[in-house]
Amino acid sequence: MAEVSAKLVKQLRDETGAGMMECKKALTESNGDYDEAIEYLRKNGQAKAEKKAGRIAAEGLCDVALDGNKAAVVEVNSETDFVANNADFKAYVHAVALQALHTSATDMDGFFADKWESDPSKTVKEALTDEIAVISENLSIRRFKQITADDGAVVSYVHGGGRIAVLVHAKAANVTDGVKEALTNVAMQVAAMNPKYVSDKDVDQEFLDHEREIIMAQIENDPKESQKPQNVKEGMVKGRISKELKEVCLMDQIYVKAEDGKQSVGKYLETVAKAEGTDLSIVEFVRFETGEGIEKKNENFAEEVAKQING
Repeated sequence: MAEVSAKLVKQLRDETGAGMMECKKALTESNGDYDEAIEYLRKNGQAKAEKKAGRIAAEGLCDVALDGNKAAVVEVNSETDFVANNADFKAYVHAVALQALHTSATDMDGFFADKWESDPSKTVKEALTDEIAVISENLSIRRFKQITADDGAVVSYVHGGGRIAVLVHAKAANVTDGVKEALTNVAMQVAAMNPKYVSDKDVDQEFLDHEREIIMAQIENDPKESQKPQNVKEGMVKGRISKELKEVCLMDQIYVKAEDGKQSVGKYLETVAKAEGTDLSIVEFVRFETGEGIEKKNENFAEEVAKQING
């Protein structure tokens, strides 16, 4: 049996909102496996958290670059927020975004092997090494995504000075100013509400099966609900999954700027399309959030200094 530390219990409590004893029990039952402990809490109705991957931990910036119907978004990480707010670092991140806009690479290895546009005598990897030497802090180009919208338009939105960056690709026969404004509003929606899919048609079966298992376990672990007939339980599962899909599917989300507080994003776009006299549909979106899924090293600065003094 793995030892369950107080620190791990607190971490699980902070993430899930479950009680301290429940978190300790979950970790004990899962033999110290953090992900399994979250699953345990969810199945017992004691947690709302999805996965620890949603935690924001690392520093750095996200940025975008656009050229007509082509766009790219990147994430570049740094060790501290001090560097993330540095003008030189911001300029470097934008240069990386421009590099991503013009690259033909499809993965990070290919991207690092590209010639650095600002100085073709270097590769992207070598230019990063030079930047690390200048900044005096470890940096990492974590990811990039490029979109070309030959069938419509692509718009971008950057929130919080680079904490979140979004691209939205839409199909439209006539890309008017009204269409572009609407797509920018949708990009803001993506930044704020963090949908996982464009519509329920894009939801993979694995996600649905996993959620069904979790919800059924919650029902079976509830003294009152567990006594209900199986067909009623199945109906409850279906209803709860339907409700959850309205939260994770962009088209079904309530449009954040809706005056009545009821209009969905899909209905909003239908209204815009009619007013602009064109077809309009979202093809895809990309949302990068700085440090998403990266665990931050928990350091005690005073302890670090003391070690150096005593070293």
